[in-house]
Amino acid sequence: MTHRHADPTRGAAPTALPELGGFVDDVEVRGHIIDSLILPKILDIITQSGGTFRIKKITIGQARVDPSFALIEVRAETETRLQEILAAIGDHGAVPTDLQDCTLVEADIDGAFPEGFYSTTNQRTEVRRGGHWYEVALQEMDCGVVIDPSTNEARCIAMTEVRRGDQLVCGHAGVRVIPPERSADRHGFEFMNSAVSTEKPKGTAIREIARELVRTRTGGGKTLIVGGPAIVHTGSGEHLCRLIRAGYIDKLFAGNALATHDIEQSLFGTSLGVRLEEGISVEAGHEHHLRSINRIRRLGGIRKAVEQGVLKSGIMYECVRHNVDFLLAGSIRDDGPLPDVITDALVAQQEMRSRIRDVTFCLMIATTLHSVAVGNLLPAWVKVVCVDINPSTVIKLNDRGSFQTVGLVTDVEPFLRALVQDVEELAAERRGT
Repeated sequence: MTHRHADPTRGAAPTALPELGGFVDDVEVRGHIIDSLILPKILDIITQSGGTFRIKKITIGQARVDPSFALIEVRAETETRLQEILAAIGDHGAVPTDLQDCTLVEADIDGAFPEGFYSTTNQRTEVRRGGHWYEVALQEMDCGVVIDPSTNEARCIAMTEVRRGDQLVCGHAGVRVIPPERSADRHGFEFMNSAVSTEKPKGTAIREIARELVRTRTGGGKTLIVGGPAIVHTGSGEHLCRLIRAGYIDKLFAGNALATHDIEQSLFGTSLGVRLEEGISVEAGHEHHLRSINRIRRLGGIRKAVEQGVLKSGIMYECVRHNVDFLLAGSIRDDGPLPDVITDALVAQQEMRSRIRDVTFCLMIATTLHSVAVGNLLPAWVKVVCVDINPSTVIKLNDRGSFQTVGLVTDVEPFLRALVQDVEELAAERRGT
């Protein structure tokens, strides 16, 4: 860790006033720091954290493709406060000018980081070793960074995966974060990035989400659906099935409930014991979800139920028939659960982590816990749309750090119905029909 001192004339700041006192350090910020609002965010963090700043040099790019540069003096009353500020603004791309290699500390026990470990964000990150910068692989928030000293390969690692002897980055020295920049051709639903509101023009938003689904498929990307049981309860299952059959869905993450009630509807024509066509409860309907789980357990799983001709329709049926990779993660309140459900939370998390590496677009629909869980795992450059009748779901995602998430507050059924219609119209336009 570089020592900061209270000399007010430190470094290239000969005009600093002695009466200011405090501890100082210079940081630099590069890239599209103006139009991406990175610079004002950094300055705001400094002042909100009890520090002061002075912009010693700034160069603003003249064209959209030109990067900008700022050299900023950061000052705080104490060494501790200065370090806290540097750590906070470091997550937004501010790098100290007195560059050092990162500090490695050996893990002394399994399943825990050394004290003072570097805690990752979901943004692109690099670490400095031997005077060179190396990109951190498998980027994910709330992890540590492990480095192979022989190759300098760096990657994010979850706390539970740490093994004694691992070389882990500690502190913020020698670490730089590269915030995502606003693209010149911003993806169409960027306008939704304002505060969560029920007032947003839903038709326009849904049309742009449909375009993103089409772009992802035609561009060779992968779309992940994170879904809750409301998809089935609201009678929206067939809309999702149409998207699966048309090849727009590559992966599905859900819980026991979505799969159970989807299978219940296929086997008994009900969801939570209610016939969705009439909206009425049926005799002994409350037993249907348990009988559905039991039948699938007796057959050995969802795939075997499809292969044996017992499960003939529904979301899970279409996933099996069209090779959609599905992952069902359990919870403490699950009935059964279905044999396909991963009941160990850490195992489920690790499986999710391994299966999202090639995801380029994620659509979260009506599930708070699964949305937050997946949001924690996704890097910042994956486009995410969260659709929920409850605006707090999107708020929670943003509060947790998944700031790339854009939200649409609406009910599930009209959203999926309109989305399918827009996707089919866009596909027809591409075919020229």
